[in-house]
Amino acid sequence: MFYLGSRKSSESVPVDWQAVYRQRMLDTQDERLKAFYAAGVVSPDTPLKAVPMVALDFETTGFDPQRDGIVSIGLVPFDLQRIHCKGARHWIVRPRTVLPQESVVVHGITHSDIQSAPDLMRILEYLLKALAGRVVVVHFRSIERPFLNAALEKRLHEGILFPVIDTMELEARVHRAKPLSFWQRLKGVEPPSIRLVDSRQRYHLPYYRQHHALTDAMATAELLMAQISYRFSPDTPVSELWK
Repeated sequence: MFYLGSRKSSESVPVDWQAVYRQRMLDTQDERLKAFYAAGVVSPDTPLKAVPMVALDFETTGFDPQRDGIVSIGLVPFDLQRIHCKGARHWIVRPRTVLPQESVVVHGITHSDIQSAPDLMRILEYLLKALAGRVVVVHFRSIERPFLNAALEKRLHEGILFPVIDTMELEARVHRAKPLSFWQRLKGVEPPSIRLVDSRQRYHLPYYRQHHALTDAMATAELLMAQISYRFSPDTPVSELWK
């Protein structure tokens, strides 16, 4: 189970994402990345009801972006009014690292699956076009953004940066905001799980197969819609959720 610490960390300092995009568009050399940054990002005061979003999920060979690689990508564009299933995409890609057996057990993508799969560079243009102009939504932000950044640094010698809304972090705000007391720990009380499947249960969302990138992206999109309905407002500025 992943643990998220206090929101008073350095990550809580607001980032001027529009300025980041403008500077990156000037500095980056790759035309695909230039086009991604040129599409821009919504202003921080934009209400959630007006924000175009895309749920993104990766399956990987491990948990270290520098040593491990991406094996599948799932994405689902959506907004607070609807999920745009027609725009959903799923790719299996060949990592430049060894595919360990333990990861195969988790996501079910085998050596034969990746043998005929393209490298990430073959689908990069399509991926960036699907993300461009949208706020990326993930469940646990230490996977998708760091892994994509590391993968592009290895291939293009320049990475990528974009804001994300993390549905796990939103659950942590509620269920991990107050640490367990000494007596609760002594009694063996466990903090509520903020895993995707358990978080969905709290909102009475249906069970989906886990560890399939497209299904998990869909599950993440639905979870955010439920979280906003229960705990926020469509008029909430996007800056209150993104990092």
